[in-house]
Amino acid sequence: MQSIHLLLEEPIRMSSILEPSKPNFFPAMTKIVGTLGPKSRSVEVIEACLKAGMSVARFDFSWGNNEYHQETLENLKKAVKTVKKLCAVMLDTVGPELQVFNKNETPIELEADAFVTLTPDSSKEASSQLLPINFGGLAQAVKQGDTIFVGHYLFTGSETTSVWLEVSEIQGKDVVCLVKNSATLTGSLFTMHVSQVHIDLPTLSDADKHAITTWGVHNSIDFLSLSYTRHAEDVRQARAYLSKLGDLHQTQIFAKIENIEGLQHFDEILQEADGIILSRGNLGIDLPPEKVFLFQKAAVYKCNMAGKPSIITRVVDSMTDNLRPTRAEATDVANAVLDGTDGILLGAETLRGLYPVETITTVGRICAEAEKVYNQAVYFKRTVKYVGEPMTHLESIASSAVRAAIKVKASVIVVFTSSGRAARLIAKYRPSMPILAVVIPRLMANLLKWTFTGAFQARQCLSVRGIFPMLADPRHAAESTSATNESILKIALDHGKAAGIIKPHDRI
Repeated sequence: MQSIHLLLEEPIRMSSILEPSKPNFFPAMTKIVGTLGPKSRSVEVIEACLKAGMSVARFDFSWGNNEYHQETLENLKKAVKTVKKLCAVMLDTVGPELQVFNKNETPIELEADAFVTLTPDSSKEASSQLLPINFGGLAQAVKQGDTIFVGHYLFTGSETTSVWLEVSEIQGKDVVCLVKNSATLTGSLFTMHVSQVHIDLPTLSDADKHAITTWGVHNSIDFLSLSYTRHAEDVRQARAYLSKLGDLHQTQIFAKIENIEGLQHFDEILQEADGIILSRGNLGIDLPPEKVFLFQKAAVYKCNMAGKPSIITRVVDSMTDNLRPTRAEATDVANAVLDGTDGILLGAETLRGLYPVETITTVGRICAEAEKVYNQAVYFKRTVKYVGEPMTHLESIASSAVRAAIKVKASVIVVFTSSGRAARLIAKYRPSMPILAVVIPRLMANLLKWTFTGAFQARQCLSVRGIFPMLADPRHAAESTSATNESILKIALDHGKAAGIIKPHDRI
């Protein structure tokens, strides 16, 4: 039963599995990203999501307008004040996403072995014979025999509500396809994914740029999820764009890997991005099913060794409509944690699912259980070996701090940081105890005003496994005396006690 990622004593008492888990203030060290939408945008539901363990709120701009998302964000701010928990904000771009329009929203019945035409003429009505799309270059991009997937946005890929098409012939700008399975498409908008074909559209669309310059700037977003990242240049261009937009030069970019192109250029993308989101929904269409796990494990390992957060999507799709995940889904979440992922991203499950709070609670519990048997010792040795010698000064301090904390059986590691870098570096070595990151604001000046930094850096720690940030009093500058440091430490310890991660007589 020994595994490189699993820590189990032999022989394990099977009856111990039935013992109830001890409740924690923090449901898990693994972070949960929740997508806010129709079923999860009220103040009450968001408060419950925060209490259940959501640490990053995702706003998906492939649907809804700025006003809609702003109302949701205002509710999030109210919930954060009430619950007194930090929550980061992530803007998810549309990117070069192909879409099918159904303006009159009449259900479209597609029968297996029939033919349907994809046309760029958006003025036409959708029917079982004709599907209007948002891309005029499809006829030039595909060839006979190519596979196209069409389904309700963020759906689970059920064979009755999404359809697989095979390109039969090209007629001018239209593409005639053979329907491979019978399905009913309902709603006004469907996502279309062409397997292993390059789509000549910009990674940051005009709509994305508008959302960033208006909603993103107004709300000083913490993270930008860059959909359909295909090359490192995509990240560089997005960063250059953000750097011109005031506070957004601090926004971290998460590259969303969704297709074969992103997979092929993964190493270069990882160097440029601040983190990676593995979008397994679209990847599962581009990759053969038997290869998906291999990419996940390899990608998470590379992120771990680079000290950059990795987030995995599409884990408990069935909880969109059900109160419990399937056995396979529950195991999938645990395996993602054992692989070393930093976070789990919930899409449809919280956006329009019937049980957003219960989903976050369930995923948090599974993550917490998996973390208890995570083989930290093996991971630590592997990471130290990968980093090699001579280590950098910071790398040496971080790895030594984790080793010392484990040897003295510390309950928590407290780290003072102004940029968040030190805390992230310690988290890279995956200590078995929480990292309380005390973010000390820096006083910055330009020609017009003085400002404090720190809020961005504190919230951005919420994407990294094991880090629980708090913002220190801005009256304590980052360059301060030892007496001031002691007072900040006392405040940090008081915060840890109140949060339930530090108890009397604990070592830190």
